[in-house]
Amino acid sequence: MFTSATLDIMDSMVSFLLEPVIIALLALIALALWETGLAIGERTGGLRRMIERGDADSLAARAQRRIDRADLIARVGPMMGLMGTLIPLGPGLAALGRGELDVLAEAVTVAFNTTVLGLLAGIIGFLLGRMRRRWYDGAMAKLEEASA
Repeated sequence: MFTSATLDIMDSMVSFLLEPVIIALLALIALALWETGLAIGERTGGLRRMIERGDADSLAARAQRRIDRADLIARVGPMMGLMGTLIPLGPGLAALGRGELDVLAEAVTVAFNTTVLGLLAGIIGFLLGRMRRRWYDGAMAKLEEASA
């Protein structure tokens, strides 16, 4: 059905994606750790200082940006992990057919590692998003009480 050249082009394109996917996963993990640090700062006094300033618009804008970043991590991390899982498995299964178990072992290792990193990023993003929603909703409620 497909020509050999078409399949070779598709294989080359997909193989080319593995390195950018791994880089994206590492960047998402770094962003998740950065966001975790910001969340610790928010929880240990940052939100209290924002409430004391009394600027509801600024607080709402900051909440939206930070919750959006956490949601991005929660959604994109598992997607990148899945891509990192599937990309090396194709060549790994082909190597199995040729009896090259070392190539298969390396492909499966990369697949599992990218899965774990993607899920880790997703978990961190999900937890940060849930906590931030609760914190910022509470902060907005306090500002509304103070202005009433």
